[in-house]
Amino acid sequence: MHQTDDMEVPILINFNNNTNKLKYLAQGRGVFKDQQKDSEGSMESPNLEFEYGDTDSLTAELSELYSYTEEKEFGLNRDYFEEDFRSHVKDRKWMELSLEEQKAYVMKLLDALEVTDRDKRLKVARTILYLAQGVFDECDTEADVLHWSRHNVFLLYEMGIFTALLELLSMEIDNSQACSSAVRKPAISLADSTELRVLLSIMYLMVEIIRVEMEDDKPEWKEAREAFKTDLGSPLYNGEPFALLLFSMVTKFCSMNAPHFPMKKVLLLLWKTVLFTLGGFEELQQMKVGRREKLNLPPLPEDSIKVVRSMRAASPPASAMELIEQQQQQKRGRRSRRSAYVDSLEGDSPFPKKQPLVKQDSLDTYNERDPFKNDDARDEEEDGEDPDSGIEGEVDPLDRDVIIQPPPPPPPLRPPTERVSFPKGLPWAPKVREKDIEHFLETSRNKFIGFTLGNDTETLVGLPRPIHESVKTLKQHKYVSIAEVQIKREEELQQCPMTMGEEEVEETPAEILYVGMLPSLSQYVIALLKLLLAAAPTSKAKTDSINILADVLPEEMPITVLQSMKLGIDVNRHKEIMVKAISALLLLLLKHFKLNHIYQFEYVAQHLVFANCIPLILKFFNQNIMSYISAKNSICVLDFPHCVVHEMPELTAESLEAGDSNQFCWRNLFSCINLLRILNKLTKWKHSRTMMLVVFKSAPILKRALKVKQAMMQLYVLKLLKIQTKYLGRQWRKSNMKTMSAIYQKVRHRLNDDWAYGNDIDARPWDFQAEECALRESIEKFNTRRYDKNQNNEFAPVDNCLQSVLGQRVELPEDFHYSYEMWLEREVFSQPIQWEGLLQAQ
Repeated sequence: MHQTDDMEVPILINFNNNTNKLKYLAQGRGVFKDQQKDSEGSMESPNLEFEYGDTDSLTAELSELYSYTEEKEFGLNRDYFEEDFRSHVKDRKWMELSLEEQKAYVMKLLDALEVTDRDKRLKVARTILYLAQGVFDECDTEADVLHWSRHNVFLLYEMGIFTALLELLSMEIDNSQACSSAVRKPAISLADSTELRVLLSIMYLMVEIIRVEMEDDKPEWKEAREAFKTDLGSPLYNGEPFALLLFSMVTKFCSMNAPHFPMKKVLLLLWKTVLFTLGGFEELQQMKVGRREKLNLPPLPEDSIKVVRSMRAASPPASAMELIEQQQQQKRGRRSRRSAYVDSLEGDSPFPKKQPLVKQDSLDTYNERDPFKNDDARDEEEDGEDPDSGIEGEVDPLDRDVIIQPPPPPPPLRPPTERVSFPKGLPWAPKVREKDIEHFLETSRNKFIGFTLGNDTETLVGLPRPIHESVKTLKQHKYVSIAEVQIKREEELQQCPMTMGEEEVEETPAEILYVGMLPSLSQYVIALLKLLLAAAPTSKAKTDSINILADVLPEEMPITVLQSMKLGIDVNRHKEIMVKAISALLLLLLKHFKLNHIYQFEYVAQHLVFANCIPLILKFFNQNIMSYISAKNSICVLDFPHCVVHEMPELTAESLEAGDSNQFCWRNLFSCINLLRILNKLTKWKHSRTMMLVVFKSAPILKRALKVKQAMMQLYVLKLLKIQTKYLGRQWRKSNMKTMSAIYQKVRHRLNDDWAYGNDIDARPWDFQAEECALRESIEKFNTRRYDKNQNNEFAPVDNCLQSVLGQRVELPEDFHYSYEMWLEREVFSQPIQWEGLLQAQ
């Protein structure tokens, strides 16, 4: 397990000196005051009205492209456009021109982009950017800006602007003079990346606006969208997809060779390019359905996107103050409850008449002895209460009464029917793997007849009737994934290369991207995780860490309190947007590569694991996650396009501090869900990685994330808790019964998965290293077989027939017959041939 200092998850607090103790207590008091303020209504906090999707609204996505420090450049773009436009068109506005006149003007701009003077080129690029921004000076409303932005972007694409911008971007990336001057500078600011920011902004606007479909799109726009999508995903730009050029910018920035690159814009453009070319989550679901039909697999039991959207969130945990009050009430009322219990036993009813007033549906994410402690200390207290039981904690007073009460008897099992239906009250249809059925039959045969039949799942001779019924039920819910089919096919190709023949690989956009990324995949993964670490709110500034603020810091640092507040909000917003882009990009790559081929997904996942992605994500969640999700690092009046249409009100410190009126920050909740989904992807069915979650003490960190009352986020947290419950010990499960109940209610069931009891053989922590090594070997074999074209193929056919060899037509150059006699004399007749030596060599 490779672990760097940057990615360590803090676990212990040192109390060897009084200073640390005082700091700890002071933090605890501060947190307690905040909790005291928020205690009212925290138990009944409303559901977050959040709908997960590929992106936020178009307006929000466009506004996040610009930093607040770039506000002055909107006017600069307008001025350059007005200056150039007036020299070509007199006394008319852009909106008043006919389509042909607009095309003629854009063609003049395209010609002007090819001048050698950098300053003139930059002015023309700013003019084009103003067009892409929707000629906002001629618009009255934000809707008008978006309308004309859409019109102009499709016009720019039609006239070939994107290809010209791509050539300019390649020139700027290879500009060694700008790179060397930026490396030598002690402080890098917005001015060092002006040309790059303008080019990337135009390209981002074109990709994002063309990507988003509208109901009133013209037919030619729909055709342009498909053509642009194909171009971006094909190796048309220098023999590689456009995304690889952006990946190379990321690695160059992280290797400190180009510290002036505007990394936020690069990441946003990279994410939207991958999203556009590969497809979003709903397109991915459709592709999955189509792939299953092609492989003759049964349809999916449900649409996971619809199921998740229909789920309701569980109630959040109690605040510290409510916990104290309830504990005090329980202490005062314990004697009366005990007497009530005795009275009830003396009466006619066999059940107690009074029950403690405990809210049953709230999740027990506060399971601590001391509610005054801050978030970080709370993890450690939870984990260190019982030295003999790892991270097992003591029983919560709120849970104690719940544990004592016996569970209601289960309903009688109905005889299984042929049709698979959803269990009543549960959102997911249960699934069973072929491996699970084999394991069940192996155990049953060993128990009842004393020997096994290998992988035979049909022969049930000698087994009792209940086992027959169980096998029938398991087979009804059997689910064969695309990955299992791909693994089986790969094994056949490895074992029988001659019989199976050459594999036909479909040139999908995901396949093209994987082939391009393969030589430098580890560098791309490490660079993205470095940026994620630098942008995480839990990261501390270090002298050797990369500077991700090059495209947000102004040339002149703020001198007033208001300017400092504005810059502070801008920096935090900048980091949040970077986390959003990286998390969405990684999740898209994992999901698309998994559908394209399971070993492509495993290769990317293994690089993420080896680069410490698991502890990095846990470190990200080791914060006050409610504060992060409700952060108000936005200034609405400065967001594009609001700031270019409306009059700018006077900003005050009070208005900046108040922030917007939104209940939560969309991008932060989106990022949290993405990171949880990535963590699920990395650890699913991987016992070695699940053990990493246990080793890094993720249970208390994940439990705190359950405070967010949003169903999708809670689902992925509960999934991560479910896979490690068997390793956490009996005491932990006993202390967290409400969490166990929530897992049962919300997470899909595997019929013979012993997750709640820890009796599964997989819980035995051995040969985990062997599991990872075997996976790595399979990945290397797959990559070598499919992509290593220089391998020595022992099975290549050889023609041994003399007549066919001599009869082959050989292409000779046109002038061959002029020098043929000279060649014969020099190479054949004048060279002595030692026939004896040739015979001996044979």
